[in-house]
Amino acid sequence: MKKNVLEFFRRGLIACGFGPIVLAILYLILQQQDAVQTLTVNQVCLGIFSLSALAFIVGGMNVIYQIERLPLMVAILIHGCVLYISYLGTYLLNGWLEWGAAPILIFSGIFVFGYLAVWAIIYSTTKRNTEKLNEILKQKQQTAEDK
Repeated sequence: MKKNVLEFFRRGLIACGFGPIVLAILYLILQQQDAVQTLTVNQVCLGIFSLSALAFIVGGMNVIYQIERLPLMVAILIHGCVLYISYLGTYLLNGWLEWGAAPILIFSGIFVFGYLAVWAIIYSTTKRNTEKLNEILKQKQQTAEDK
């Protein structure tokens, strides 16, 4: 358990450095779209702190897949829920998402769709790679049996 907690903090600290970079890119995009003209010091500080915290959580949460006694579907569910709450909280805190049922439902739908799409890609890629490895192993076994 201690190893997982330390790994969470290690990964989180590595990732949290990218939070301000992502925020800077986001603000530049918003400025180009004329969505943001000026920012207060409080908005910038809140953005930096909240995106650093979000990056820390996102980076560290991948440790959940290293917990061997945790079934994969449970790990995916915990990972998805923690990410959902973290992203939703960050968006609401920074005012990037309006408080209200409709905006939160739309955000939730987009998040779930995106999360499932990423997992579908991971699943198909892993399945394809596993099938390739199994085919290579079969060929090697046949070659060894022929000798």
